[in-house]
Amino acid sequence: MSTYVYGITASSHPALPKDMGGIGDPARPVRVLKQGALAALVSDAPDGLRPKRRELLAHSAVLAEAGAAGCVLPMRFGSVAPDDDTVSSVLAERSEHYKERLTALDGKVEYNVKASHAEEAVLHRVMAQNPELRAMTEANRQSGGGTYDQRLHLGEMVVAAVKAQEAEDATDVQHTLEPAADAVSVGPDSSGWLANVSFLVDRDEAENFITAVEQLRSGHPHLELRVNGPLPPYSFVDPGPAEPATTSAAEHAEE
Repeated sequence: MSTYVYGITASSHPALPKDMGGIGDPARPVRVLKQGALAALVSDAPDGLRPKRRELLAHSAVLAEAGAAGCVLPMRFGSVAPDDDTVSSVLAERSEHYKERLTALDGKVEYNVKASHAEEAVLHRVMAQNPELRAMTEANRQSGGGTYDQRLHLGEMVVAAVKAQEAEDATDVQHTLEPAADAVSVGPDSSGWLANVSFLVDRDEAENFITAVEQLRSGHPHLELRVNGPLPPYSFVDPGPAEPATTSAAEHAEE
């Protein structure tokens, strides 16, 4: 049977609660596979695994329980290996890398920040900052709305100004919050967000990071910020120099 991997930790990590269940219905018992100084938190992988809410919550619950007792390198939802021996082999092959990551991420959490524009507010901002746009808008108004070509030209200029503002704001989000974090990971572009950035934050400094977010929000009223965290540091776990031996049964869903 395939082996589902929740995370990697030190073999000295405190034991998990007895009869702890993970994904699946019924929940598959969570086991610990030890290999030298490392251990993997695993269970049997159910057939037809999908990123349903119950399964995502079960995956997160295992990591939360284990993470409360010590550092865990979280695997993305859907990480499945052919069998236990494959997982043990990966731990042995990448031992130094995983031990380095455990040291680097000890006591750290992840905050993901996504930013988008409040439409009316950003339009007001770009108009206020661009005298040419204001003049063209006023000229069109006085001429009864302007010709089709004039309206089209104005619309194109507004779109370009908003795009430029998006780029500026994406830079501001990262540069403003970066000093309050230990590391930064820029996420993939996605529709609806002008910035998608994860920050690695010392757990004891989380309050300072949230304060920095609130300062960013107050200084940029045309931005809508979505902050998700504290999370296990998913964005800062690198599988290492080789291709992962596990395969993803489902893409990691947004928290």
